[in-house]
Amino acid sequence: MIADSKTNGSARPVVLRTHNLVKDLPLSGEVVHAVRSVNLEIYRGERVAVIGPSGSGKSTLLGLMGGLDAPTSGTVEIDGVDITRLSEARLTEIRNEKIGFVFQFFNLVPTLTALENVMLPLEFARRQQFNPRQRARELLDLLGLKDRLNHRPSQLSGGQQQRVAIARALANNPPLLMADEPTGNLDTESGKMVLMALEKVQAEMGTTVIVVTHDPQIASQMERIFRIVDGQLVNEITEAVTSA
Repeated sequence: MIADSKTNGSARPVVLRTHNLVKDLPLSGEVVHAVRSVNLEIYRGERVAVIGPSGSGKSTLLGLMGGLDAPTSGTVEIDGVDITRLSEARLTEIRNEKIGFVFQFFNLVPTLTALENVMLPLEFARRQQFNPRQRARELLDLLGLKDRLNHRPSQLSGGQQQRVAIARALANNPPLLMADEPTGNLDTESGKMVLMALEKVQAEMGTTVIVVTHDPQIASQMERIFRIVDGQLVNEITEAVTSA
C-alpha cells in the first residue's frame, strides 16, 4: 500500500514517482542523453499523457517507469518501493503485480481466442486472486467484447485486438496501466474506441492510466499532460491541448 501522506491537493496517493531519472545510450561511439533528470509524480486513479515527437525519449521514459529498462542514474518508485534497487526476480514480481503494459502492436497469441489470451497472465500468476475464466469474461465484457470471447485475433478488427490486449494487461488488477502509442496502428474510429476503453478502465476500475503518444488529440483526452523534448520534461499541462 502507498502511504496516505503522499498525496496531491485532492488527496490522491502517489502511485509512481521519479527522481532525477537519467538514461544515457551509447550510439556510434557517442553518448545520447535519452532521458535527462526527469522528476514527476503520478497519482492513483488519474489518466496521464506523456507527449513528444519521435525520438524525444518518451518511450524510453515509459520503459524506465515500468521497470523494463534500468536507468543510468536516478530512481523510480512504485507504491513507495524503489524499483531501481530490486533484484531481477523481485522486479519481475512488481511488474506482474503492479503494472499492465499495452503496446502499439497487440502481441496477442494468434492460436488463442480472445478469452484465452486474457486468461494467460492469470494462469501464470504466482498468487492467483481471480478465477481466470470468470475474470477474463468480466474484463472483455467491460471493454465491449462480450460477443467476441471465442474469436481469434485474425477474426477481430485492429481496435478489437487492442481492447483484448488492454483486458489482458488488466487481468491481474494492476494499479498502473502503461500504454505506448496504443492507437498508433489503428484508424481514427478504432483509435477512439480504444481511448474510450482506457477512460472506462480508469472510471470503473480506478486504474492509473499512463499513455505515451505523439498525437496532441489523444493527449487532450487525459487529465494531465507531460511534454518531453530531447529527453527533458519541458512543461506539465493540466488543460486540453489542441496543437503539438
